[in-house]
Amino acid sequence: MRILLVEDDPLIASGLLVALRRAHYTVEHVDDGPAALAALGHNHFDLAVLDLGLPTLDGTEVLRAVRAGGDPIPVLILSARDATRDRIAGLDLGADDYLVKPFELDELLARLRVLARRRSGRQVNQLVLGALVLQPESLAASWQGRPVELQRLEFLLLQQLAENPRRVFNRAQLEETLYGWGEGAESNTIDVHVHHLRKKIAPAIIKTVRGVGYRIGDLAP
Repeated sequence: MRILLVEDDPLIASGLLVALRRAHYTVEHVDDGPAALAALGHNHFDLAVLDLGLPTLDGTEVLRAVRAGGDPIPVLILSARDATRDRIAGLDLGADDYLVKPFELDELLARLRVLARRRSGRQVNQLVLGALVLQPESLAASWQGRPVELQRLEFLLLQQLAENPRRVFNRAQLEETLYGWGEGAESNTIDVHVHHLRKKIAPAIIKTVRGVGYRIGDLAP
């Protein structure tokens, strides 16, 4: 799952980057409003964590522009503005949640898990697709009732495909899910992960769409 973190305080941002990556998110960070709009306009993100007190363009203006453009991305506001009117204004502009600074990291992570479940239509933090069961919080996977040990990037790749069972992803889109802006990927990295997943789970777990990319296989329980 890929998150855009919009936060201008370098101390808070650096701490959140470490914590979110440890929680198995792919995180990109920008520190002002125009950069946030540019990132959201040219990249795919699953969630956004948005500070309000941003330089150049306030976070409320960023949120207003995002919703005016029809982008439904779940947004969690993270702000020192703790007045009730500020929370109401943020939610009325289209935020999905509002967390006041200072905050407990565990609460932030819990709220992000709720938004992720809501986005995918799941009521619990578990993805079931045929005989495949994925538990994103622990990176646990099972196939036909038996546990399968996956590396982090293998799990994230499989999760991305399983959450979008009708969609075909090209290599660039899958690399964007797995790697941050500053992380390079070898040209055959995705192919290697797909090979490992087929070997560990089943050859039909991922289908190659010739000339396009990959999609999740037609999985039977």
